Amino acid sequence: MKSYSTLSFQRGLTHLLSSLMQTLSCNSRKASTFGPSFALFVFTIAKDPLRVIILIAGAFFWLLSLLLSSLVWFIAIKASNSQDHSLQRGLLIFGVFFSVLLQEVFRFAYYRLLRKANEGLAAISDDDSSAISVRQMAYVAGLGFGIMSGAFSMINILSDSLGPGTVGIFGDSQYYFITAALMTLALTLLHTFWGVVFFEGCEKSRWWVIAAVVGLHLLVAGLSLLNPLYEGSLPPVYGIMLLMGVWAFFSSGGSLNSLNALCTRRKAEAESS
Repeated sequence: MKSYSTLSFQRGLTHLLSSLMQTLSCNSRKASTFGPSFALFVFTIAKDPLRVIILIAGAFFWLLSLLLSSLVWFIAIKASNSQDHSLQRGLLIFGVFFSVLLQEVFRFAYYRLLRKANEGLAAISDDDSSAISVRQMAYVAGLGFGIMSGAFSMINILSDSLGPGTVGIFGDSQYYFITAALMTLALTLLHTFWGVVFFEGCEKSRWWVIAAVVGLHLLVAGLSLLNPLYEGSLPPVYGIMLLMGVWAFFSSGGSLNSLNALCTRRKAEAESS
């Protein structure tokens, strides 16, 4: 009887420790995935009600694109032969690329809506100026797209990471959850950068810029299809993210001189304190 009680205690303790580790692991993935976007929201958006509204509306537009693309993919799946695996793979690829194109269509539609709204705000203001610039709207709208995209990408993965189960027990990659978190983080930031560059292309009628954003979005989506070959997908995606970050910086009015002035001011403030 004593040995049975000891065995039950050991099993209970093991289960408790396993649940604790899974919870900590899930929270760490949430932090790595949404930490940067949450920080951007808190420090640059949360205090401005107009920016919050634009962000929520941007997330809603992304949801509409997801709804329509999911509907098309669902109809295609139901109308096809479910036993034909090559056809199902082709439909999956079609669904991914169609979803990307639809997201960019809705990004353009959201730009047009915000442009009209901005003109209306300027018309009713006392000094004929809007409370928010197009560049600021581009950043906030892009972050709204990114946050909602990241939430839908990770919600089921985070749920599964709570267990029960062991990652890689059947020979699959043990790095599935962390690589999914890193990929989602990159896509969240990419949507932010794409929004800034896309809006600039629309403002200046630079259609090659819009085409570049759409092309890079399609490229990133195609690279994600290489998974679980993570070494073939993650490094190129992060390279594209760095490229788009630099492009968005200059598109939003940044320059090397402004960056150097910022670094000089921060250095002076650190020395004075």
